[in-house]
Amino acid sequence: MASDLTDEQKIAVFRKMADAWERKDWRTCADLLTENGSLHSMMKDEATVGRETFYQRMVSMASPDKQVKLHIDRIGIVEGALVCERRDEITVDGVSRSVPVVGFLDFEGPLISRWREYYDRAQLVAAQGKTAMK
Repeated sequence: MASDLTDEQKIAVFRKMADAWERKDWRTCADLLTENGSLHSMMKDEATVGRETFYQRMVSMASPDKQVKLHIDRIGIVEGALVCERRDEITVDGVSRSVPVVGFLDFEGPLISRWREYYDRAQLVAAQGKTAMK
């Protein structure tokens, strides 16, 4: 099923996702995905597939000492897909670091069906104050 959302509506959905992400409102984030929607951090072998799988993963990864702010540098639509260049500001125990990210989102109806993220994994790990990550 294709999406009949306008470009502005797709951007609004992503901004709603970003706002919920920053507030750690994982239920809202999950509910913006289709039932079988996926989030694939392309530096990892496998995507997280399914709204509830995504929700459970986010809840399990949440940490009270970690905050994330998504600074959107550019956002637009290319051949129907939302493209977002951003800097994720990750603050852990009061120490803030930034990671550049580019995301591509596809939609079915009013929801995100596929979300692919591109970033440097070593930078993400370092921004979280870690030296290695599963």
